[in-house]
Amino acid sequence: MTGKSSAMVMVARCGALVLPNETRREVSVIAQDGVVREIADRADAPDGALVIDARERIVAPGFVDIHVHGAMGADTMDATPETLETMSAFFARHGVTSFLPTTITAAREDIDRALDAVADMMARGVSGAQILGAHIEGPYLNVKQCGAQFPGHIRPAHPAEYCDWFARGNVRLVTVAPEIAGNLRMIEDARRERIALAIGHSDADYEMCMRAVACGANQATHTFNGMRGLHHREPGVAGAVLSSDDLVAQLIADNIHVHPAVMKIVARAKSPQRVAVITDAMRATGLGDGEYDLGGQTVYVRGGEARLANGSLAGSTLTMDVAFRNIIAATGCSLNDAVAMCATTPARSIFVEDRKGALAPGQDADMVILDSALNVRQTIVGGRVVFDAQDN
Repeated sequence: MTGKSSAMVMVARCGALVLPNETRREVSVIAQDGVVREIADRADAPDGALVIDARERIVAPGFVDIHVHGAMGADTMDATPETLETMSAFFARHGVTSFLPTTITAAREDIDRALDAVADMMARGVSGAQILGAHIEGPYLNVKQCGAQFPGHIRPAHPAEYCDWFARGNVRLVTVAPEIAGNLRMIEDARRERIALAIGHSDADYEMCMRAVACGANQATHTFNGMRGLHHREPGVAGAVLSSDDLVAQLIADNIHVHPAVMKIVARAKSPQRVAVITDAMRATGLGDGEYDLGGQTVYVRGGEARLANGSLAGSTLTMDVAFRNIIAATGCSLNDAVAMCATTPARSIFVEDRKGALAPGQDADMVILDSALNVRQTIVGGRVVFDAQDN
């Protein structure tokens, strides 16, 4: 990991330290070798320490985006070091400290290349937000709910393919439609490898969703989008997500994919401990309106909305700092609950809560520093400043 300081010790002096369950005022976060060692009321900085003066700021755990395809003209499927570096640097500007580059339904060799690139950059390091692994969204989906996924490459799960992907050791999350023959077995195999499973792009009924949960599914991809909807006599995927405490609801908080009123319903039904705010951002993010590619399909971005020619939404142009503000505006939740939904719950949903998503002794010193308007002023990854608004 590169950054703006090589200091082994970091002391962040916080005006307000916002954690999922509490807010502490006038404290210091002390980190050594990229790991939080102590949160203290008073702290003297040793010689050579990196001192962050955030006494007039809000300090929170860095955002964790577990479902994001690209930004600034880059896409995970480009499968190049430059692509992932571009994404990492851009996401850090928006308060993200770690993320899962997300693939799209494609031929096996194309997904292979994307996973290889992710593994390479995990080993080499990036300049901004840390890569935690890959999210494979497809190809094990249902054509009936394909959305912007290319239907020609959708296929049932086959061990000869997915076992090779799992053996690489860098797959953190897979989106799957459990109702397709063979896909439940893949969920069980993934659970044994401690890989998170999301029900998504699925036309499953409620009973099938519960079978998927029993097999190991622990979340749902972009809730309400690409799934069988809620009906009072057949709850479908949406009903399963809302009612099951075993499923975390991914939520694209862009006010386009889900109406703010429905975001409020989801947060009330699930609690912040079971909502993971995501961006589902694609390569147009950070750029203007125009035409872009997503998995070989043309996406038309108009007024910030990304759609295929048939009108289907095709990812978003959302950033996590905007999503953070949006979820607060939509639900009226506290900063603590917003931190849970944008950092803590996403980290827990992919089984990295021991080091990501919160700030406590033993966890990575990943934090975002916000002003009173909740704009990102600094982003810190592993105790190093990777973005500073004053430098830009």
